[in-house]
Amino acid sequence: MTNQEQFEETVREVAAQVTRRLESEADSDSTPDQERFRARRLARVVLDERAGRALSQGHGVLDADSEQAIQRRVVARVCGLGPLEELLQDPEIENINLTGTDVWVRYADGTRAQLDPIVDTPDELASLVRRIAAGSPAGERRFDAAAPILDMPLSDGSRLNAVLDVSHQPAVSIRRHRYRTTGLGELRRLGTLEPVVEKLLSAAVRARRNLVISGGTGAGKTTLLRALAAEIPAQERVVTIEDVPELALERDVQAHPDAVALHARPANTEGKGEVTVADLVRAALRMSPDRVIVGETRGSETVPLLTAMSQGNDGSLTTLHAASSQGAFAKFGAYAALSSERLPLEATSLLVGSAVHLVVHLDATPQGQRRVTSVREVVGSDGSQVLSNEIYRNDGSGGAPPSPHTAHALQEHGFDPALLMGEVAWNGHRP
Repeated sequence: MTNQEQFEETVREVAAQVTRRLESEADSDSTPDQERFRARRLARVVLDERAGRALSQGHGVLDADSEQAIQRRVVARVCGLGPLEELLQDPEIENINLTGTDVWVRYADGTRAQLDPIVDTPDELASLVRRIAAGSPAGERRFDAAAPILDMPLSDGSRLNAVLDVSHQPAVSIRRHRYRTTGLGELRRLGTLEPVVEKLLSAAVRARRNLVISGGTGAGKTTLLRALAAEIPAQERVVTIEDVPELALERDVQAHPDAVALHARPANTEGKGEVTVADLVRAALRMSPDRVIVGETRGSETVPLLTAMSQGNDGSLTTLHAASSQGAFAKFGAYAALSSERLPLEATSLLVGSAVHLVVHLDATPQGQRRVTSVREVVGSDGSQVLSNEIYRNDGSGGAPPSPHTAHALQEHGFDPALLMGEVAWNGHRP
C-alpha cells in the first residue's frame, strides 16, 4: 500500500468512527458551527487513541502535519455535505446517483461514468443524508424509518432525493443546476433545436403564447424553459413558481430585473407550515405579473394554472412530464381529475383548449442528445378531446399549417409560417 493509499484509508477509518460518535451524541439544537467544532474535537480524540495504540504496540506514529491534514479531511467528510463536496464542485457533473457504495454520474454532455465509492458502507451513506437533512436550508427534514423518502434542495440549488428502507439499499439522486444563462441560439448550436424551431419559439414567446414544454425525465425541459424565458423582454414583471428552485431567473438582474421567485415549502417535522405550488399560483396572480412561469405542472396546481392562462395571463410557461406532445393532454386530464377541483375530462379539455397555445416536446436519445421533436398547436376542444395540429416534427416531413390566428400572431413577431411547411429539414438545408 502506497503512502497516499494509507492516508486515504486512515481518513476513511477515522471519519467512520467520528460519524458514529457524532450520531451517538446527536443534539437537534446544535448549529452547523457547533457540529463542526464537535467533529474537530472527536477527530482529535480518535487520532490520539490511534497514536496511543500504535505506541503501545511499538509502531510508529503520524507526524503533526499528517495528523492535521487527516483531521481537516475528516471534518470535511463528516460535516456539511462531506464526501459529496468534491462531486458537487465538478462543473461538468450534471446528475449524481448513489446506491449503497456505488457512485454513478452523468456529465453535461450526456455521458455516464462510474466513480470510486465516497462512503465505505450503505449505513454511512444513510448517516450522511440524515445529517444533510438536519441542516436543510428549507428547514430541518427527517430521514429515517418513519420518513424514508426525502426530497430537498441543497444550498447550491441542487435537488437531492433519497430513499431508505423501501429500497434494497439507501439510494441518493442529486440533480445539479448550474444556473448559467442559456439562450435558444445556444440550444440550436448544441443540436437541441433546428433553426426553424429557434425562430418559431422566439416569436411565440414575444407573441405572448402560452407554452407547455413536455418530455420525459432528463429530456432538457428546464433548460429549454430557461432559454424561452431569456426571450421575455426585460421590462416585463415575471413571477416564477417552483417546488424546488431550478430556474433562478431572479439571479440574472440584467435579463430579468423585475423577477420574483416563489418556492413551495413542505410541512415541518410537526406537520405544519406547508405551502404548495397551487397556493403559490394563486398568490402569484395577486402580484401583478406580466408572466407566470411554473417550473413543473404535476398536481394540484394544474387547474389554477390553466385557469390563469385562460383568463388573460398570456405568455405563461410551464413543463409537464409526457411521452409525446399529444400525450400532454392526457396528463392534464389526469392531474385535473386528481386535484381538489376534481374536474371531469370534458371540463379539463375545454380549459386546456382555451388556455394552452403551443406544446413543445423534447426527447432524449440513448446517447444523451436532447432534441425538440414536435411542436403542437392547440386549436380548441370537442367534448373530452383537445383539438390540435402538429405544426412541426423533426423528421423533415413538415407539419400541418398553423391556424390563421396563430400564423398572424407569429408573423407580427417576425416569423414566416411557410418555414414550417417542409421547406427546412433537420440539418438546416433544403431537402
